[in-house]
Amino acid sequence: MLMIKSAICEMLGIEYPVFQGGMAWIADGKLGAAVSNGGGLGIIAASNAPGEYVREQIKVAKSITNKPIGVNIMLLSPFVDEVAKVVIEEKVGVVTTGAGNPSKYIKEWLAAGIKVIPVVASVAMAKLMTRLGASALIAEGGESGGHVGELTTMVLVPQICDATTLPVIAAGGIADGRGVAAAFMLGAQGIQMGTRFLSANECTIHPIYKEKILKATDLCTMVTGKRLGHPVRSLRTPFARDYSKAEYGGMPDEELEALGAGALRLAVQEGDNEKGCFLSGQVAAMVKKEQPAAEIVKEVMEEAEQILLRASQWVK
Repeated sequence: MLMIKSAICEMLGIEYPVFQGGMAWIADGKLGAAVSNGGGLGIIAASNAPGEYVREQIKVAKSITNKPIGVNIMLLSPFVDEVAKVVIEEKVGVVTTGAGNPSKYIKEWLAAGIKVIPVVASVAMAKLMTRLGASALIAEGGESGGHVGELTTMVLVPQICDATTLPVIAAGGIADGRGVAAAFMLGAQGIQMGTRFLSANECTIHPIYKEKILKATDLCTMVTGKRLGHPVRSLRTPFARDYSKAEYGGMPDEELEALGAGALRLAVQEGDNEKGCFLSGQVAAMVKKEQPAAEIVKEVMEEAEQILLRASQWVK
């Protein structure tokens, strides 16, 4: 019987303080529901998709689980305004946000009874979100896949914990119980994993994508897009290398933006090794096997519990 509980479990009505990351074009209703059924918080990624796609995925999730489910809203999306309304209309319990500042929408979401949990990559943003009434914060270090900030999880999490009275969820660089235990020691009350869930049976990415994650090495990722102000971590593929060359080779910003358009979907849906952008965190090399999402949640929490129970060995 697992004993690790935190304020976040009570707040959201979940069994384990484990969030599944809102991975664009990957975290759909099926994966989210599987994680929620496993006792964590499954999260549907709104990505760059229109409101009706998000509504459809929420309905898929609700047809599979009656447990809490969240939606991650990517604030750079051209459809963000309509998605912000869809989560209210569909009575979503939790909204996480990424790649931007959600201040414009927080009041409306809170009024609808939604728990708002923004991803923050700096102390200043953590303080702002706290003032605006966020329910909790996700402190995401630059080890994570997708949009990344400058600070690492080890450095960011304790600073965010010191800067807010809200529960903090640690994200970035966590793939097993060791990372979970470390996050709790840094002051977090829960964790979020993205890359680890790419290996879940219920994750519907292209088999080539899944194989790349399972065969990844420690130095398999790189960051591109810094010049444009929204850096992204992905696997070192021909696309990522070509993009990096273009980025530092003087290509105009508009052309550089166009070069990346649709690349993630090519990876997720077609497994296109040449033109696809395979988002991944630095922990990809620690993802060793395919297994059900519920098993992943339980496994990392059981590992963390055993590590934390042994922690007293270091105190004499």
